[in-house]
Amino acid sequence: MSVPAKYRAIGDFHEYYSGARVAPYLTLFVGGNHEASNHLWELYYGGWVAPNIYYLGVANVVNFGPLRIAGLSGIWLGSDYRKPHSERLPYDFKEVKSIYHQRELDVRKLLQLRTQVDVGISHDWPRKIEWQGDYEQLFRFKPHFESDAKIGRLGSPAARYVMDRLRPRWWFAAHLHCKFSAAVYYDSRMNYNSEKEPPLDVDALHTNKDMHDTDEINLVSRLGQSPKAEAVSSLANVRNDDEIDLDMDDDSAVALEPVAAGSLMNALLQEDSAEINGVPSDIRAQLPASFTRPTPVAAAAVPSMSHPEAIVNNVTQFLALDKCLPNRRFLQMLEIDPISKSLPSAKDAPHRFTYDKEWLAITRAFASTNPLASPIPPDEGESHYRSLIETEELWIEENLVKADKMVIPENFEMTAPVYDPSVGLHPKEHPREYTSPQTEAFCKFLGIENLFDASEEDREERRSKASPPESNNSGTRGSGGAGRGRGRGRGFGGRGSGSGRGQGRGRGFR
Repeated sequence: MSVPAKYRAIGDFHEYYSGARVAPYLTLFVGGNHEASNHLWELYYGGWVAPNIYYLGVANVVNFGPLRIAGLSGIWLGSDYRKPHSERLPYDFKEVKSIYHQRELDVRKLLQLRTQVDVGISHDWPRKIEWQGDYEQLFRFKPHFESDAKIGRLGSPAARYVMDRLRPRWWFAAHLHCKFSAAVYYDSRMNYNSEKEPPLDVDALHTNKDMHDTDEINLVSRLGQSPKAEAVSSLANVRNDDEIDLDMDDDSAVALEPVAAGSLMNALLQEDSAEINGVPSDIRAQLPASFTRPTPVAAAAVPSMSHPEAIVNNVTQFLALDKCLPNRRFLQMLEIDPISKSLPSAKDAPHRFTYDKEWLAITRAFASTNPLASPIPPDEGESHYRSLIETEELWIEENLVKADKMVIPENFEMTAPVYDPSVGLHPKEHPREYTSPQTEAFCKFLGIENLFDASEEDREERRSKASPPESNNSGTRGSGGAGRGRGRGRGFGGRGSGSGRGQGRGRGFR
């Protein structure tokens, strides 16, 4: 898990994993940037992480009764977007973060959907969604969002592209630790109304506008009735030492190089190549070579796509909720009327939790593309994939739909041992990699190769070559170099006993 040592604690998930507790309702979720990524890696296509708790995988579409639900895990980092999922245990410092970054191949699969979905879920906010809501209230509550928003850097371009393609009735997200709602209006050409968006302000990072924080932002509208948004959270100015800081990761610091225009995604990717932290390129050129940013993977232009005729919704309601902490707005009950087409039997109670026919066809069509290997093949274009998917839909219909095999089986199995309190939070060995029986069964069910399996010899060899696990003191106060290190680097090894912020050899969290 990518999290500083001081925030590490064993919560209650292990009780659900072991079966000591069972979720009272079917719970679906996507992955974010503070998950047990090694556990989720086992379930690339989705699966049960515990009884009644279902992970949607890196990208997925499922059905619950008449509701059709699409999910996209992860957060945005442009330099990792076109890379494969090459991370394998034991993770190094970079891999423990890059494993949860969104990948173009997974987004490409979601973009092949040509029929209406009801709900979209992402961890990261769709980029520029703040301008479709009450951004003035949002910036009063979260002042540091304003500069990123004004240069078009707040949120995920990938999530935005998927949302604008699928146009579900509802889109849910999290990540930014506040409650916020918005409404996105589309025209018949799949374009969204951007009248509220200001021009990009490249000087925004240099402003020190005084913004008054209130203890609670007043509600300004009811959900679903206005493009204005609500951004509500109590105790806005109260510091909670147990809450993970939004700024502790630098996952949004690197961008893709510019790509050719011609689609919304291309435009968003171009904006991501703006100057970082307001430092002009001529100044950067004067820095030593050691300051040079790593060269990102070359980015090809995103092929333009025609809007599918079967996707007819023209208003998407967006809702993000706050962290699950006391006195925070983290829960909301909603009734959702489905707009997707489903069989009449799908509305019968009790609702069935089923695979999605179109998504299974897309998964089979992309099965020959290895998401773990480099290089990832370029996007072949909508027409190329459409013919493949149509062929696979016939296979799905004949082999799965007609055989009534579309219900997602409740086949959770534990892979790793249950949490042992005697081991504590700092085991002396690296975690082991496991093959999920669920992923094995899904690949067999769909007739595709399971690429998420490896021999024990291969796994043990990687473990033996890895650096020793971090010490128990990593990232704690007093374990740094006594504060005598020069420079401005904050260093995560703790403040030590000396003065100054630049830690000598304190390594901190990894």
